[in-house]
Amino acid sequence: MCSGRVDMAFVLRALEQGADGVVIGGCKLGECHYVTEGNYHALNTAHLLKKLLERAGVNPDRLRVEWISSSEGVRFAQIMNDFAAEIREMGPRGEGDGLEEEELQSRLAEIRNLVPYIKIAKREKLALRFDTEEEYEDLYTTEEVDEIFTGLPSYYIDPEKCQGCMICGRKCPVDGIVGGKNLIHVIDQETCIKCGTCFEACPEKFDAIRPIRGEPVPDPIPEEERTLVRAGKSAG
Repeated sequence: MCSGRVDMAFVLRALEQGADGVVIGGCKLGECHYVTEGNYHALNTAHLLKKLLERAGVNPDRLRVEWISSSEGVRFAQIMNDFAAEIREMGPRGEGDGLEEEELQSRLAEIRNLVPYIKIAKREKLALRFDTEEEYEDLYTTEEVDEIFTGLPSYYIDPEKCQGCMICGRKCPVDGIVGGKNLIHVIDQETCIKCGTCFEACPEKFDAIRPIRGEPVPDPIPEEERTLVRAGKSAG
C-alpha cells in the first residue's frame, strides 16, 4: 500500500488500541512506485499529525516516518530496533506522557473525530509539495493547530433557504442530516462531526447552510413544520 494512503485516523486508532508508537514506511522521496508521489503527501500529513499529538500532550516522536527501499532489509531492521529503543525510553503511551488512560483515550478520540474536518479545512496545505523534508517542518504552526480546535464551527441549515434537495444528506459521512425529499433538512448536532461536507455540498444558488462560531446553534424547526410548500402547487 502506498504510504500516501495512510490516513491520520489509522495512526490515531493504533494509538487508541494500545500501540506505543507508529512507523510509517514508504518509498524514498523521488522514487515513488506510482505516479502519485504519495510519499510526499504522507510526509505532509505526518507533520500535521505530530503537531496534533503534541497539542494533545502525546510525545510527537511516537510517530515516525522513514523512507526505505525494498532492498534495504538490514536498514529496515536497524530503524525498527532504534525506534523500539526510543519507545522503551519514552515509556508506554499515556503513562510515559503523563496522561491517565481515560484522558489519553479522550484526547485521541477528539482528534480522530476531527479528521474529516481537518482534511477539508487544511486541504490546500495538505496538497503542498516541497523539494526537501526540512521545508515541511514549519508548515503547521502551533497557533494554526490551536485554531483547528478553538475555531471549529457548527453548521446550521436555514429553514427559509433549504430546498429539500437531499444533496447534503447524501454527502454527509455520518448520516447526520435528518430530512427527505421536499422536507426541510435539519443537522443532528449530536451526530455532526463538524467536517463541513454539507456546507461544501449545498448548491450556491440555495446557500442554505452556514457555519456558526462563538454563538449557540438555533433550535431546529419543529417536525410538523418541515414540509416544503412549492410555489405554484395547490394544496388539492
